Amino acid sequence: MSRRGGQQEIARILLDRHGRTYAEEAGIRVRDTPQPLYQVLVLAILLSARIRASVAVAAARALFGAGMRTPRRMAEATWQQRVDALGAGGYRRYDERTSTQLGDGATLLLDRYGGDLRRMRDAADGDLDALRRVLQEVPGLGPAGADIFLREVQHVWTELAPYLDAKAVQGAERLGLPADSEKLSRLVTDDDAAAFASALVRAALDRSVVDDVLPASAK
Repeated sequence: MSRRGGQQEIARILLDRHGRTYAEEAGIRVRDTPQPLYQVLVLAILLSARIRASVAVAAARALFGAGMRTPRRMAEATWQQRVDALGAGGYRRYDERTSTQLGDGATLLLDRYGGDLRRMRDAADGDLDALRRVLQEVPGLGPAGADIFLREVQHVWTELAPYLDAKAVQGAERLGLPADSEKLSRLVTDDDAAAFASALVRAALDRSVVDDVLPASAK
């Protein structure tokens, strides 16, 4: 098997076994409409803290289950209601600070963009660096969080694809795949780009993913 053939087999097995976006795990059906885009933003804020991804996903589900699915509903919820939902999802270490950030962020989005992240995208006018900067104006969303958001929405904001951030590239290196976004993107179709990026992130965060994929690809 050629080196490229081996890499494609690794990518195929990784996708088959671990190719699920974090948005899917949180029950978000990502579409280019305001509500799911906002939900991905909330998830990105939660995932960017130093906490297990599974806890962040559970906290997102708890917030949405409590009705906080839009900037308006998030802003209208009390600080304690947000804390309680975060706690129900197991997000207790950062619950008070994150509750404040979610409330402030929802207000910012309502005031500046009418609660519609597509307007933020339009304001960046196709400039990826500008979009990353304005995303980071949202409380609780730093560079890592902006990357998470863009990685998760690339399937519907297709001009971003392939979006493979530093954490995804780290996972690729662990799997013996190219540490180059352009070369990595050639291993999968555009439709699989978001799932592939998430799977690579899992490989970076969890050694068991690497231990699962590499032996299977060698058979």
